Amino acid sequence: MNRLSAVVFAALAGLGATTVHAQSANYALDPTHTFVTFEIGHFGASTNRGRFDKKEGSVQLDKTAKSGKVELSIDATSVNTGTAAFDKHLQSPDLFDAAKHPTIKFSADKFTFNGDKVAEVAGNLTLLGKTNPVVLKATQFNCYQSPMLKREVCGGDFEAQIDRTQWGMNYGVDWGFPKSVRLVVQVEAVKQ
Repeated sequence: MNRLSAVVFAALAGLGATTVHAQSANYALDPTHTFVTFEIGHFGASTNRGRFDKKEGSVQLDKTAKSGKVELSIDATSVNTGTAAFDKHLQSPDLFDAAKHPTIKFSADKFTFNGDKVAEVAGNLTLLGKTNPVVLKATQFNCYQSPMLKREVCGGDFEAQIDRTQWGMNYGVDWGFPKSVRLVVQVEAVKQ
């Protein structure tokens, strides 16, 4: 290989590396379009629902490599059911123990795609000082160019069923409250 060919090859290799790297992007969670909610049965008669009003995080997404990372922090003291007395009980040591464990975290680095759409995100949920694996499955996912923000926004609706006793949240199990909790995560993140 002559010197000119070597220079051209190096330039093309550098261009190719830049193109691949440019596919990975960082996104900041949009708190006005991101909600973490939970649902648990109440004696088979109805469903108790709540959400966390304070959350923050980031997403790294590489659509070409079909990979990504998520870091989500949730303020356990921000639990909101619409009923102050219930919120206070949820924050108590019986359940979220928010004074001792004020932050709930979800960290993930395993993305599964269906075509160009995220189908599921596998990671770890830290709750009450314990960490266990959780897989959030997408019921819908899309990326779009926001006409208001003039940036790309990616997001979707994700859900999972967890056994709360894996984290030591055993309150009411002896009375017949289910162990199974449905998590629903609505998320949109803005490209930075």
